[in-house]
Amino acid sequence: MALEYFDPLLRTNDLVQELKWDRELRARFESSEKEVLDAYPLTAEERTAILDRDFRKLFELGLHPYLLSQLARLIYGTGETAGTSGAATALLRSLLGDRYDSYMAERGE
Repeated sequence: MALEYFDPLLRTNDLVQELKWDRELRARFESSEKEVLDAYPLTAEERTAILDRDFRKLFELGLHPYLLSQLARLIYGTGETAGTSGAATALLRSLLGDRYDSYMAERGE
């Protein structure tokens, strides 16, 4: 049921993924959200839903539920820096082992 609306072709899915992993893009989004949205081939409905913080509409348009929650965290600042929560850190440390510190340094974290 959670994926009944999911549309992998919805460009907002790409936007949120890129916001999660691109520190510069996140900074631009925070300072000039409309300019970042202009750089993506979003539909008018997607753009309006993002600007209006209409998460239900984004879900119905096809934004993946996981990415929906990530967008809310990015917008409202409750998710820490992407990938740095306690749970994410534990997972990354486990997966990357000795490469964790260099990986985080490459990301600028």
